[in-house]
Amino acid sequence: MPLKEFYDQQVNWSPPFEDGLERATVVVPRDYSDPDGPKLTVALARLKATDPRKRRGVLLAVNGGPGGDGGDGLALIKHFGKRVRTAYDLIGFDPRGYGESTKLYSEVTVPKAPFDSRPPDSLFEQLAEDMRLRELGCQKAGGELRQHITTRNTARDMDLIRVVLGEEKISFVGYAYGTYVGAVYGTMFPENLDRTVFDSCINPQWTWRDQFVTQAEAVYRNVELWAEWTAERDGHFHLGRDGQAVIDEVEKVVAKLDEQDQVHLRTLLDGAVGTRATDRAQWDSLGYLIGDLNTALDDGNLDKARTLIVGQGTWRPQDSEGDLRVGVLEAITLETCWPQDLEVYYRDVRKHRAEHPYGYGVLRAQPWVGAFRTFESLEPPTKLAQPGYPKGLVVQADGDPMDRVEGGIELAALLGHPLVVIEDSGDHEVYALVGNEVLDALVDDYLVDGVLPESKHTRIPGHVRRPDIPKD
Repeated sequence: MPLKEFYDQQVNWSPPFEDGLERATVVVPRDYSDPDGPKLTVALARLKATDPRKRRGVLLAVNGGPGGDGGDGLALIKHFGKRVRTAYDLIGFDPRGYGESTKLYSEVTVPKAPFDSRPPDSLFEQLAEDMRLRELGCQKAGGELRQHITTRNTARDMDLIRVVLGEEKISFVGYAYGTYVGAVYGTMFPENLDRTVFDSCINPQWTWRDQFVTQAEAVYRNVELWAEWTAERDGHFHLGRDGQAVIDEVEKVVAKLDEQDQVHLRTLLDGAVGTRATDRAQWDSLGYLIGDLNTALDDGNLDKARTLIVGQGTWRPQDSEGDLRVGVLEAITLETCWPQDLEVYYRDVRKHRAEHPYGYGVLRAQPWVGAFRTFESLEPPTKLAQPGYPKGLVVQADGDPMDRVEGGIELAALLGHPLVVIEDSGDHEVYALVGNEVLDALVDDYLVDGVLPESKHTRIPGHVRRPDIPKD
């Protein structure tokens, strides 16, 4: 048996750390087709089932990204509730490439193009050059390891973890990119999968390019809903009596900032519009922000406008400091094809700049490292299928700004799983993470007792309520 030495290894769990997690590492082959070659380590964490009499197995969890998305894969399991902790040994792990597992590094390359949510055509060449250098930085530091940081290999690592833990099957909860990891595992190892939950889904019919470029549209859907809600309360906000009029008021602020060459402030404003429109609880604050900015700029009070906007957080796929960083995002997203013609990216930037400028979705349409890829994948990506493992559960917020609701619909249909849609919600990664008690109970019923919703399509309300401001 080629993998016998890996299957026979002992998992030596540490005593619990301060956070309550036991820790361990397992050794995996870098290349499963060459098990005698170089080896990697994968870091694990465990919370043992609180009632051994009710224990029904292990539950693995994988968060988003790819590359963890800034999260801690080991600590993800701490968010799960008492019912699930009773029934399972909860297993967190950092997939190969990041966290406390063997890291895939990239050299840091600081971009020269300024941070601009609506980049003009004059910046296009520099944006592309920044990404070309970013790809070279990934190749220089990542070397041969880069080809082996793949979703299929993460799925293989999961199955090796199953074996060394002595389990016949595993259950699984995946968030965002983790939904794709789980679907790939189920396709590759269907006989080894028990209960599965896919939360905030990657669209199985899309390439990574599709996934990136459509985020601008997902954000804009939330902006349109906010604008319609605000228009129904024009007596309160004074921003217009229909949704388009409200958006026109936003664009008046944008124009005033651009007239004063305030690209940074306008970029922060675009971010604020996208972020607050996605969070229903901030709909009133967004309305007030637009009104106050219009007043401040009409009065020529740029300092007041700056004070109103400057606290807005930013996002950008960039390097800023240091010599090395983790390069998993670039490696995984190059599993599917990217256009080599830069005009394709420029065309999409122009489109979304004009039609869906809020948030930072336009930046996801610009050139990515895939346009300059320096390596070829060793195997094609998995063609997802439902080859016979038990029915699972798909969870999707209808206003998810990162992974559009279509992803959950498509994945549920492909796998034959019931779909739970969280209505009027901009949440991304929901179960056990945001406090939606209705959803948490529904998922717990399935994971603990095996009870799935009776309907193929169940709708539940989002837990974040719109502000309590009456219509005109």
